[in-house]
Amino acid sequence: MTAVGTAAEIDTYVLAMPSPASPVVLPQWISTSNTHPNSFYQDAIWSMAPLIDNPGTNLVNLHWKNCPEPLRDQVKLAAWTMLNGQLRPTYLQTRGVQARSRSGAADMLATCLEWMRLARWLHERQITSLGACTDTEWRAYARERLHQVSRDTAAIICVRLANLWAFDQLSARPSGITRPPWETEGVDDFLPTTGTTAGGENATEPLDPRVLGPLLIWAIRFVDDFADDILAAWTERRRLIAVAAATKASPAGWAALEEWLLPMARAGHPLPASSEKREIQVATTYIAALTGSNRGQVSRFVKQHGLAEIAAARPGPCPLKVPITGKINGKPWREHVDFNEAAELMRHLGTAATIILLYLTGMRPQEVQGLRSGCCPDPEPADDGTKGRHLIHSHHYKNVTDDDGNHISAGEIRQVPWVAITPVVHAIRVLERIVPEGELLLSAAHHAFRSSHSSTGALRQDTLTLRIESFVNWANREAETQGLPGETIPDDPHGAIRLSRFRRSLAWHIARRPGGLIALAIQYGHMRTVLDARTSSGYGARGRQGIHAILDVETALAAADTAARLRDRVAAGENVSGPAARRALTAATHTPRFEGRIVPRTFARKASTFLARDGIVLYDNPDAFLICAFKHDNALCEPEPGATAPRQYDCRPGCGNTVRADTHARQLRERAAELDQLAAHSPGPVSKRLRANANRLRETADTHDTSARTAEALT
Repeated sequence: MTAVGTAAEIDTYVLAMPSPASPVVLPQWISTSNTHPNSFYQDAIWSMAPLIDNPGTNLVNLHWKNCPEPLRDQVKLAAWTMLNGQLRPTYLQTRGVQARSRSGAADMLATCLEWMRLARWLHERQITSLGACTDTEWRAYARERLHQVSRDTAAIICVRLANLWAFDQLSARPSGITRPPWETEGVDDFLPTTGTTAGGENATEPLDPRVLGPLLIWAIRFVDDFADDILAAWTERRRLIAVAAATKASPAGWAALEEWLLPMARAGHPLPASSEKREIQVATTYIAALTGSNRGQVSRFVKQHGLAEIAAARPGPCPLKVPITGKINGKPWREHVDFNEAAELMRHLGTAATIILLYLTGMRPQEVQGLRSGCCPDPEPADDGTKGRHLIHSHHYKNVTDDDGNHISAGEIRQVPWVAITPVVHAIRVLERIVPEGELLLSAAHHAFRSSHSSTGALRQDTLTLRIESFVNWANREAETQGLPGETIPDDPHGAIRLSRFRRSLAWHIARRPGGLIALAIQYGHMRTVLDARTSSGYGARGRQGIHAILDVETALAAADTAARLRDRVAAGENVSGPAARRALTAATHTPRFEGRIVPRTFARKASTFLARDGIVLYDNPDAFLICAFKHDNALCEPEPGATAPRQYDCRPGCGNTVRADTHARQLRERAAELDQLAAHSPGPVSKRLRANANRLRETADTHDTSARTAEALT
């Protein structure tokens, strides 16, 4: 590296001029655990991997071929300065609390790509120097570039372009690019007037209940019922492969093929086959391991006797000698696990465990990707003999910075661990059987069951999305084979089952499906209770961050929908009953109707305030056929201290928060009729209980009819 110039000697924020052999990332910015190779300044491709310690982040590169040659050296120097420098505090103090002197690798890459885009625009206009980008060019580029995107995206682009000017000031050889005009005039006039889109998790559509229900059933079935069979089959497959690879050619091996394989072919039986290369072939490795022959011997034997054509015409299975213990509806789910499907089943097993972790923890995808074997130890018994909760000790990554406000790619250990419910613990235990101790639970290297590539880090989000799609296809084929049409997984109306949608779906189902319309309703009730406690040992995150904010948003939306439906029913002439009827009508009148699903980031705080209005927030409970006008002191469901929502799975008769409309009375009678039909086809004791429940529902409906009053009479 060349000697530091006079400016750099005075100003510590100005970097020395790099040489062609200078590293792209200086050593002080590379963590001790990061072993990714570094690039050199002269390289045409710069690796960003030395800046990436998050196991769930893609290892990305910066390709300088995308920058016009006349401007390349100038943009390259500014990019190197950004990768290794820090913005001045005087520059940051006008940027707001979110401003950082250094950002993460992904943001740096996006910033460099934005600079290259500007460079290409300048090059098209025969401008060969960044210093020639004056106020006129900035305004023309802003008009052309920013009208193509939303207002939020345009604001981010303006920050990235302004950083080009800022980092140019810190380089050893500034290009002299002009300060963008929005830096002095304010950015608002340069942004589109419309097209703002809300970002973050609240803008993510939850998974449809018709999708999530059977998806979760199959995921739990894989982990709880199939895992032992699949893992044993995978172990046996690997043993057979090792045996076949280690066996040398011998006369005994050839004799074994003549004794076992040839009679099978001559008798017209199917031959063990595989279709790994999209064409049916003799299962060479499987046959070699079973007969004690060499794989080369098997290939020569097959060719000599023309067995390839026979296998293609009569392909047979390759059963592994592993006992089947898993069952579906009381029957074994397989006669055997096939040698050829063991890798696919292992991939689906890992996917099933991932689905459970994503949905039943409330973790962000990157937090799940960062989990390691040993993260959820078995709890020590308490002094009174009771069993403690399983806790997940893990990293979190969002908004993690050092003392100087710089982004930390590796994240940090959460001060408050996650609380794991039983299905989550089972999923973690299965993943711990797949990877070595201390390794990432979703290690790409150990989940590449058909590949020998030495992948690093965790499985990427796009890979997991594809694996979930493959898991759904497998489950649907299996549901058809097993005669389970009610357990097929339909297409989601909002598109692919992306990882980010599980976290929003958790809040959606806690808020809107309290009584069991999808699997594990009792677990949802448990999570609702723990989340409502808002304590330092809380389930989702610290304080009121993380999953709490998402739950507040979804609960507030559900409450607003409930109030709107009650208003509509009353407007249609329905009567209302219940001890909280008058209070519910007042709440319905003063609760705004929310149209649409996408909400802005600021809505989370408003949602929390909305839910804190004790006594005038309405909660629909479709399984109890009522509305709860939740007032904490009146609730018989024994909510936790400070809870802002009822324990809807524990709704009890006689509660002072109960409200019913005529629609609820009709639904009570319809349900009673369904129970009568079930009773007619059930054994005596069961039939008696069903009829008693039906009569109780009718009595509740009759009580409503005799006590219900119009809205005018109640207000």
